[in-house]
Amino acid sequence: SEETRPNGFTFNNDGTKMFVIGHNGDDVNEYKLTIGFDISTATFVDSFDTESEDNDSRDVKFNQNGTKMFVLGKQNDRVCEYTLSTGFDVSSTVTFIDCFSAPQEAKPEELEFNPNGTKMFIMGESGDDVNEYTLSTGFDVSTASFVDSFSLAATEESTPSSLEFSSDGSKLFVLGPSGNKVYEYT
Repeated sequence: SEETRPNGFTFNNDGTKMFVIGHNGDDVNEYKLTIGFDISTATFVDSFDTESEDNDSRDVKFNQNGTKMFVLGKQNDRVCEYTLSTGFDVSSTVTFIDCFSAPQEAKPEELEFNPNGTKMFIMGESGDDVNEYTLSTGFDVSTASFVDSFSLAATEESTPSSLEFSSDGSKLFVLGPSGNKVYEYT
């Protein structure tokens, strides 16, 4: 009930916290789960407003220990980085650091990182592709540079909405509403 148009969500490592972001509230909503990854046990904890950086938030991700938070914004086509004084706690001191502009995608929808944060992936509905960036310093968006993109439009999905990688990064999964399917790539 804290967000009427949710767009993205993620969990902490053990699933005892869930974070939901949307473009109506433009904030990161934190929920506590008494049983890991069981959303029926979720209760609202607090929220952090991201509207000053972008008022059309689409996705949220964290680094491994939750001391860095990344918000993907559709209005300004960028990824904004924040630090948290306590990992995975938006009620702790949250400090804005920097934003990375991603001109390769005019309507970004989804954000992913590899486990050590040296690769970042942005997907959206405008380019219908997955854009890859390298970060010379893991989880530091100021060190990001564009590498390449993988088009989905000509093959399976013209309006991709979500992506996920296998834990070792060897498989890519893309969710697409136009085909009502999850597509798998090696």
